[in-house]
Amino acid sequence: MLNLPNLLTLSRVPLTFIVVALMYQSWHGAATLAFVLFLGAGISDWLDGHIARKQGIVSNFGKFMDALTDKIFVIGLMVAFVAIYHNPIWIVLALITLCREFMVSGMRMLASSKGVVVAADRGGKAKTVTQLIAIGFLLAAPVISIDIARLGHWDLTEFAAWVHKVGMAGFVIGTILTVWSGYRYFRNNWALIADEPVKSSS
Repeated sequence: MLNLPNLLTLSRVPLTFIVVALMYQSWHGAATLAFVLFLGAGISDWLDGHIARKQGIVSNFGKFMDALTDKIFVIGLMVAFVAIYHNPIWIVLALITLCREFMVSGMRMLASSKGVVVAADRGGKAKTVTQLIAIGFLLAAPVISIDIARLGHWDLTEFAAWVHKVGMAGFVIGTILTVWSGYRYFRNNWALIADEPVKSSS
């Protein structure tokens, strides 16, 4: 069970705590290190599935944990952004995302009790990719305004602000996809909720 793809998947949990901790640090290079580790986590999200498919070791555990660690990573960083920026928009986006994730996770647990594994579909993956891109822009903003600006003694405040706005726009789009993909999950798996007979996909 603890093969390389699953270890890569599970690595995103400690990386979440490390990246969040670095977001609160003021020493030079902390923002850059947080961004680099975030990129590493994003690469692992692609690499774990690629290796599992290539080696023919795709498992229900891997599918479940891949979706779960993505949620932990994204929601963990969203909570950190709420605490850092004190912006009501972040609270709304975080609450919508949390509601969707709890509802879908509950449906997955119900499916699991019936021997069915509900893997991430294209809508869920599109939502996650959009959120990760948005997080990338938001983490890049302090890299530009603090680390790069200090390195070259440049005033990059306006450019960093633009990068931050792109990240915020990305999260709004990601939240829309969150609602849409959540609807798709419930529509496609309504038999589980309605307690109708379902066929196991495991």
